Amino acid sequence: MVVGTVGWLLVGVLAGAPEPRVVSALEKVRPGALPPGEKQARLSLARGECEGVQVLLPPGTTRVKAAPLVLKGAGATLEAQVWREAFLDVRIPSNSQGAPGPWPDPLVPVETPSTDKKAPTVLYVELCAPEAQRPGTYQGALELQADGVAVKAVPFTAEVQPFVLPATSSLPNSFGISLYSIAKGHGLKPESPEAQALLRDYVAALLTHRVSAHGMSMNPPPVRFDESGGAQVDFRAYDAEVGPFLDGTALASGARFTTLDVRDSKAARTDAEKSAYYRALAAHAKEKGWRAQLFFYAKDEPKPEDVALVRTQALRVRASGKDVPVLVTSPLDEALRGSADILAPTLNCFFTRPGPQTCRNVVPLATLRGKLGPQVKVWWYQSCNSHGCTGGATSDAAVEKAYSDWASYMVDHPAPLNRAMGPLAFLSGVDGELYFDTVFAYNTKDPWADLFEFGGNGDGTFFYPGTPSRPGFERHAPVLSLRLKHVRDGLEDYEYLRLLESLGERAFAQEAVRRLVRSGYDVQRDPRQWEQVRRDMTARLRQRWEAVEEAKRSGVRSK
Repeated sequence: MVVGTVGWLLVGVLAGAPEPRVVSALEKVRPGALPPGEKQARLSLARGECEGVQVLLPPGTTRVKAAPLVLKGAGATLEAQVWREAFLDVRIPSNSQGAPGPWPDPLVPVETPSTDKKAPTVLYVELCAPEAQRPGTYQGALELQADGVAVKAVPFTAEVQPFVLPATSSLPNSFGISLYSIAKGHGLKPESPEAQALLRDYVAALLTHRVSAHGMSMNPPPVRFDESGGAQVDFRAYDAEVGPFLDGTALASGARFTTLDVRDSKAARTDAEKSAYYRALAAHAKEKGWRAQLFFYAKDEPKPEDVALVRTQALRVRASGKDVPVLVTSPLDEALRGSADILAPTLNCFFTRPGPQTCRNVVPLATLRGKLGPQVKVWWYQSCNSHGCTGGATSDAAVEKAYSDWASYMVDHPAPLNRAMGPLAFLSGVDGELYFDTVFAYNTKDPWADLFEFGGNGDGTFFYPGTPSRPGFERHAPVLSLRLKHVRDGLEDYEYLRLLESLGERAFAQEAVRRLVRSGYDVQRDPRQWEQVRRDMTARLRQRWEAVEEAKRSGVRSK
């Protein structure tokens, strides 16, 4: 039975209506540490942006029902998405910044019952404004029932700004994902139509959060070689898999992958055949009009004994032409000089810090660029060096400090650390971000019970497998995480900063980003400061945007 608005409100009045509280998305709400919150939600979002907020319900609530939240105002209605936050029981903290016990991370359907009455009842509410949304004020109210009792409605006000964020990330990135891991996590056969469809759902979820994927099915397009050595490639299955994410048809927003990994083929046996195959892939991408940055992922984190292999890989790829850059995940290393077109050290390799070093060759980005050829791009990535590779606090205080405070994607680390990579990319000027996997734990354990890998909780995993056997799920589906929302928000911070710079506000943008991050291990923790910086950026962007639009109307160039 659907309860109408009047019914929800009437039940709430008769029941005394306990009052929910609104909490910043940058707070991780845990048992025994409930923030006070506000009585109403106020959000600001650009066109082309999504923003989330948390709603805290009375403790001990086991079942929640939510009426659709629709905001009305200046243009087409905005409809919110609402999830309930589930908890991961952390047994071994990632380091001294973490702690054992429940941590919020999986975002499950709102009516999924809770099995732990001691856990906080928290909803994650998200609004997205399409690029075509009319700017202005939108209002509505979130009406809820907690264990069959209506609570006071939560007023929502959203201000849609006039400026626009691009649907596709301006910062190239590539996060790994695997059909085979997904299939294992969901108990499906990788070749089944259900697993193939599920892969598309996972990749679409990443792209919705401004993240491009590499890996996927990992199947290279079939290739044969003619008598002249030319590669004859059948791209039909390959195009069906990756094409929608590259041509802007996968999502209504038109978002596209920023990057595309080149899949090696065992059918290409000789160096000449491999080069011909890579050349054909690059030519096909150009013919299709795909704008993504192609790259060949060389041997990951090469050891000294892998140097010869990386050099050979680079020579093969370069023999195909200049359209497929070679990506090497390594600090600056003389043994690999000249092998990388995209060099990707870990985050720790860019920032000098007193005490023990967590990278064997720490080189600030400006210095690193001076040591590389002008055509070489520099990406970075997080690894277990951002939290320590063994798990838990170490007894050596200096070592513990060396592995603490870094931007981090771990479940049991503060939300600002989860969000920091986008602002850090703008601060440093790095060219892109790599991350090795988003479903790694699907291979090794039940992610709902344990995400501890490589010394951290959540290293390599941003999803949970939603299966029909779990309460709240009728079919297989990817379950998003709070951390993925924070990654998205950090990439949106990057867009705000970049837009400010493009509108002549570089100095303001630099000052703003330094209020959030000052180095990879010096990140502002206070959610109030993050929100104030966002308000300040919004006000300046609105002012500049409106000046530009007015200049366009009047034919006068804005200053």
